[in-house]
Amino acid sequence: MEMNNFALIGAAGFIAPRHIKAIHETGNKLVAALDPHDSVGILDRWFPDAAYFREPERFDRYLEKCRRQGDGAVDYVSICSPNYLHDAHIRMALRVGADAICEKPLVLNPWNLDALRELESETGRKVWTILQLREHPTIINLKQQVEGSSKHHTVNLTYIAPRGNWYQYSWKGDFEKSGGIAANIGVHFFDMLHWIFGKRISVELSEASETTCAGRLQFENAEVDWLLSIDPKRLPRCSSETRNTALRTLLVDDEVIDFSTGFEGLHSTVYQKILEGNGFGIEDTRDSIETLYEIGMQHNRLEAAHD
Repeated sequence: MEMNNFALIGAAGFIAPRHIKAIHETGNKLVAALDPHDSVGILDRWFPDAAYFREPERFDRYLEKCRRQGDGAVDYVSICSPNYLHDAHIRMALRVGADAICEKPLVLNPWNLDALRELESETGRKVWTILQLREHPTIINLKQQVEGSSKHHTVNLTYIAPRGNWYQYSWKGDFEKSGGIAANIGVHFFDMLHWIFGKRISVELSEASETTCAGRLQFENAEVDWLLSIDPKRLPRCSSETRNTALRTLLVDDEVIDFSTGFEGLHSTVYQKILEGNGFGIEDTRDSIETLYEIGMQHNRLEAAHD
């Protein structure tokens, strides 16, 4: 397979190293990176020669210059920026003649998906996303078990990932920019649930705050009670030893599904499929984006009722 040129937006972010490693492991080249914050030393490990930009205008100009040079054109732009910027950065990628590979959530509003589909048609380029849990062996096995059963399943999902005070002062703590807890730490799981248990029937939010959200989801083949939180006090035994330990539990019909390991290399697996033209596209994300949007609407109503 020929080497492709990549650019990356959000090089200083938490998830960027996984994308940079995936670009390297699939035998490709990172030629340019963008981030307003200059803590991008991760580039030295695999791509020390990549051009680095702090201003999106200069980054955009560089990609356009590469496009006009022909052989130096960027084939893919990987997007690891804050959630509210995903839509604009996808558009930038398509505009310079590259495919976009964007972290979850692809967008925050369902109608943006339709606009991106139109832009795909206009540009002839593709929008891809990272749904790595669909590549996790344990989750694949669970999906196969569910598909082989006629049972309506009872599911309980709990994910508590403690975060410090900084969280609320960052873009992640701004609901308009992040989509809230559900979008920040729950989007992986909502996609997984849709993929395994089918079409969403209803959404009911029972708790909503800056640190925690919980509710019930009804799917074609399951009823799911879920809780997501960044509050360390929600851990079963809160102490100095457990404060920074994430709790991830998934019960299906009272059976524990352990997927706490096995994440290493999943981004590279997804990248390889994208390069082969078999990655996850816009329509693969629609169900989870619509669920997040409905949760967000109910979140706003609950907060308004408490004011």
